[in-house]
Amino acid sequence: MSEVRDVRTIVVGVDGSDASVDALRHAQALAVPLSAHVVALACWDYPPVYDGYVAVGINDFDVRAGEILAEAVAKAFGLDTPGNVETRLSQGHPRHVLIEESKSADMLVLGRRGHGGFGGLLMGSVSSACVAHAHCPVLVVHSAEKA
Repeated sequence: MSEVRDVRTIVVGVDGSDASVDALRHAQALAVPLSAHVVALACWDYPPVYDGYVAVGINDFDVRAGEILAEAVAKAFGLDTPGNVETRLSQGHPRHVLIEESKSADMLVLGRRGHGGFGGLLMGSVSSACVAHAHCPVLVVHSAEKA
């Protein structure tokens, strides 16, 4: 692997968790010296509906996902979002959306929700799937444990 590639686009999976906020901060710390673009990506989808059953009063999943994304970006960067950071919503399961996004990204950055003890050593299903199937390098950010 002697090929050197410029990193132009870093995609960050954002779900509103502290781990995804940490992933955003790490991605930005990498992006600045590389003059890279950061895409903060949140996913949303409709819940599965069983045949003949229609859920009443549940809608606006995209609106709530957009709010969660905006809150996470504000937590990561404060009121002034850096100019190289773009927010994007995408419909679909995060695992599938992030793997598809990895085709055009130079790096994928994800947070890991640690639960302490043995369980804290394991990655979540989305992180694991992206590490196994992404088309670009994947950085899984381990958040500092809370005291």
